[in-house]
Amino acid sequence: AAAQRTIPVTLELGGKSPQVVFADADLNDAAATITRGITQNSGQTCSAGSRVIIEDRAYDSFTADLAKRFRALRIGASDQDLDMGPVVNAVQKERIEGFLALAERDGLPILAQGDLGTNVSADGFYVRPTLIGDVPFDHPLAQQEIFGPVLVAIRMKDEADALRIANSTEYGLVAGIWTGDIGRALRLAHGVKSGQVYINNYGAGGGVELPFGGVKRSGHGREKGFAALHGFGTLKTIAIKHKAA
Repeated sequence: AAAQRTIPVTLELGGKSPQVVFADADLNDAAATITRGITQNSGQTCSAGSRVIIEDRAYDSFTADLAKRFRALRIGASDQDLDMGPVVNAVQKERIEGFLALAERDGLPILAQGDLGTNVSADGFYVRPTLIGDVPFDHPLAQQEIFGPVLVAIRMKDEADALRIANSTEYGLVAGIWTGDIGRALRLAHGVKSGQVYINNYGAGGGVELPFGGVKRSGHGREKGFAALHGFGTLKTIAIKHKAA
């Protein structure tokens, strides 16, 4: 519709946002935030941190911590006031379950899943939050937006490897970088192809003052902040040739 009318638009689209975790990070804080970042709104947020890219020497202990947190999650109806509710409809539930079936087909290890609460209707659109380990960076689960509470864990060797994997998808909405080395964090923040980057935190959009939007197939233009106002304005150029009297 915008193309037919030649009008400007801001497109905020999907994401496959990476959370890059180095061994020198505050791993407890990282695990808690990363768990929230993929289970908020049952994983149905464009900015969900759906890939966790972990340094080899921290991979086993960190995924064990994430698995413990995932197993503690309880899923149920909103009036039960548990950790997570249903997904939006049957179509989305089937889509998520299709990705989980793909993981099973390809022998990817399910490290942990949350539990359905008691008295949960079998007809509800409930999906257990799932942590999947040792996912190849180019596997469909690590490339395509699932839009559900599914977190894939990927190993990385070093800073260069982390950047390569983080930038390996067609999306670029949000990224999280977890490290005690601020120099490394800033290098990665500049190198990652993403509209927003969080260092040692993850805001999934942040406050109204922080411009939000993506690159690549995550869209163009920005919402929020003063940068968003540019999308509603028109720039005019006036060029004058002035001759002295």
